[in-house]
Parts: sequence; C-alpha cells; structure tokens
Amino acid sequence: MPKKQNMKNVTKETTMTKDKLTPKQSRFVEEYLVDLNQTQSAIRAGYSEKTAAEQASRLLTKAKVQAAVQELMAKRSGRTQIMADNVVTELAKIGFADIRKAVVWGATPDAPGVEGMEPNGLNIYPVALVPSSVIDDDTAAAVAEVSLTQAGIKIKMYDKKSALDSLGKHLGLFTNKLKVTGKNGGAIETSEVPASVRLREMLDRIAPSQGGEQ
Repeated sequence: MPKKQNMKNVTKETTMTKDKLTPKQSRFVEEYLVDLNQTQSAIRAGYSEKTAAEQASRLLTKAKVQAAVQELMAKRSGRTQIMADNVVTELAKIGFADIRKAVVWGATPDAPGVEGMEPNGLNIYPVALVPSSVIDDDTAAAVAEVSLTQAGIKIKMYDKKSALDSLGKHLGLFTNKLKVTGKNGGAIETSEVPASVRLREMLDRIAPSQGGEQ
C-alpha cells in the first residue's frame, strides 16, 4: 500500500478551489500534486483500485479539475521560483560552459594571472584552478566537483552532452522541419532550419548573457 502522505500544505492550497469540485475530486487533486501519479492518486482519493486508472484519466479531462491542478501548480511554481526558463538557463550554463574559464594550463612564467605558481622542469606551469574568488558565476555553476587527490587537484564538470540533449528535447530541436503558418491563416508550410540556429535563437530569448566578456 502507498505510504500515507502529509497533506497539510497541499490541503491549504486547495481551499480556494474546493467550492468548484466535489470532495472526492478535491482529494484527487491534492493527491495528484504529491507525485503526479494518476492511478495512485485516484486510489488514495478513495476510488476503486480496479477502475482507478480509468477514473483518473476521466477526471483529468474535466475542465474544472484541469483548472484546479494548473492553478495550484502555478502557485507552487511561483512560491519556489522554479520555472521552465530557470531550468533552461541552468542547463545552458552547463551545456555551453568553457573549461578554460575554470582551469589554466600550459602558461609560461610571464603569463598574467599565474603569480605564485611553481613551473615544472620545462618552465611551463602545470594545470591550476581559477580561484573561486575569480571564476564567474555561470562557469562555477557548471563545476560538479573540486577535490584534492594524491595526484593533485581534480576538477569535474557536469555532463555537457547530457545538458545539451536535455536542452534540445525541451526546445524541440531534434527535427529538421519547422512548421509555420501561412499568410492569412492559410496552409501550413515547412522550411529547413538548422537545429544549431534554432537553439541559439531560443536561448537568446530565454537565457541571460552567459558570463560577461568572452
């Protein structure tokens, strides 16, 4: 049996919408907001286990149930300040991170910003971290780990490919066709638009400038 959920906060959220729903429908909305599991939400709301999946699907087609779910999810999103654009922005920081902003390697003794570092026998400085007081916020957000090992300092960046894959899926870039509406509501035409161009255009609209000067 599913674990009993603490519904105190969710129940408080539904106060404004209960007059629009039956008690059972209100309970379903409360449970649905817990884990977004349609069938289990219906069961916890008191619907029969045998017909829970069908009942949940039917409930979520009702306009007043949809409105209640959307209203409360919007309130939750605003309260925690987690919005789709914020997620895209954070993914963009990882996907477009440049490791040269986090580490320095191959610098010569007269290079700027390497004071206090000891060169090796080839008179070339080894890999060194950009100080935490200097690294820009966007690059720092892409760093997953900094640790000291027996071999020296280790830095690990978050998975760039995974972040770019998530961005592409979120923005619908993995298709070569872009549908557009014709003049005066006419037939829909298609045109070839490179995915890289579409990604950059969307990020320019969504994400803030990454890291100042390049």
